[in-house]
Amino acid sequence: MYHPVFDGHNDFLLRLLKDPERREDIWLKGDGTGHLDLPRMRKGSFAGGFFAIYIPSPMAHDAPDFQEMMQNPPFEVPLPDPIPAHIAQPTALAMAGHLLWMQRAAPDDFALCTTVVQIRDAMAKGKIAAIMHMEGAEAISPSLDELPLYHAMGLRSLGPVWSRPTAFGHGVPFKFPGSPDTGPGLTDAGKDLVRACNEMRIMLDLSHLNEVGFNDVARLSDAPLVATHSNAHAVTPSTRNLTDRQLAMIRDSGGMVGLNYASGFLHPDGKEGADMGWEPILRHMDHLIERLGEDHVGLGSDFDGATLPKGIGDVTGQHALQDALRSHGYDDAILAKICHENWLAVLERTWGGS
Repeated sequence: MYHPVFDGHNDFLLRLLKDPERREDIWLKGDGTGHLDLPRMRKGSFAGGFFAIYIPSPMAHDAPDFQEMMQNPPFEVPLPDPIPAHIAQPTALAMAGHLLWMQRAAPDDFALCTTVVQIRDAMAKGKIAAIMHMEGAEAISPSLDELPLYHAMGLRSLGPVWSRPTAFGHGVPFKFPGSPDTGPGLTDAGKDLVRACNEMRIMLDLSHLNEVGFNDVARLSDAPLVATHSNAHAVTPSTRNLTDRQLAMIRDSGGMVGLNYASGFLHPDGKEGADMGWEPILRHMDHLIERLGEDHVGLGSDFDGATLPKGIGDVTGQHALQDALRSHGYDDAILAKICHENWLAVLERTWGGS
């Protein structure tokens, strides 16, 4: 038996943004590219998850080959420049529009949800339950005037930063080896954003935030601390991974971490590449379970946003992942928690049960 998977992070909307004229083929039919589409989600027991609105950085003509850098540790990828809100907003609205279109194009198969009741209802009916997430808040100005608009559109999860800085705080660079303690904390606007998200019950995602910013959120927020797609720094010392101290703070807040499938954040040497077995994934899962407890760990794939281990490959590899975890000693009760129950529980603690 394979458990339905509720997933902490994907970048499928970015694929639609890059090729909008083919979005029916990409979403409904599945063209065999990328990691996600409706047919493969069905095949891989994908029950729902967080669909990210993300603003891609303009690429300079003389930019280094970042993929090559990450395949040859040690490395430090230079961060792109900040993107002002008026530049980011059209892209964010286009991606939100694609997410709403996905529901219109497949109303019997896909539902945009804003409550846990809606998620459970969608899953019971065999629909994929989607949460609108914002990965980096560039499309929101420091005044926060746009936040109620996005909330009205369905936004229920937000990361103040991707890795580049925003008006709200500073992300970690892609660096190996490295510590997440890489710069200053939240700005005054960032602190206002945390308070506003708490008031509106928008989940705050700490995955890309640096350590001082993480500490600021922990001090200011009354909600569980959540990292939707991060791994253990003790296993792979990447800036993008969480230290044991951060994991303890997440545990003590009633929060959780979604295990990221990105190969560079899994492999002990930080090297990005699909050629790895199950051992790095199992080591991270073991460490997260040890530090957080079995009620505070889930899956946060980074589908369509990362290079995945060959054993997973795409969304259909989630069955192989469950087989590997089961063979490693995880029983069905723990697997059910990891695959979907813990995500729904932390959303209930964050949003409330209605």
